[in-house]
Amino acid sequence: MPFFLLPLLINLIIGVGLQALGYLLMPKPKSTKSEEVTDMDNPTAEGGRPIPVVFGEWDLQALNIIWFGDKATTTREIDA
Repeated sequence: MPFFLLPLLINLIIGVGLQALGYLLMPKPKSTKSEEVTDMDNPTAEGGRPIPVVFGEWDLQALNIIWFGDKATTTREIDA
């Protein structure tokens, strides 16, 4: 192997090692839901709060929801 490639390979190995170390030391996100998050599981409607109208995709905080959709699914058998 030519000697001019040796410093390049050493720097490459050090760089990849530091990237792996940074990934391993990265803080992990919490997986448990707090009470504030579980509070939004059911729709709420409060008088006096504005009801947001969203067109497209948007992340809303502190929603005031009148109706969101079915909370459960029903399976029905049909004789055909």
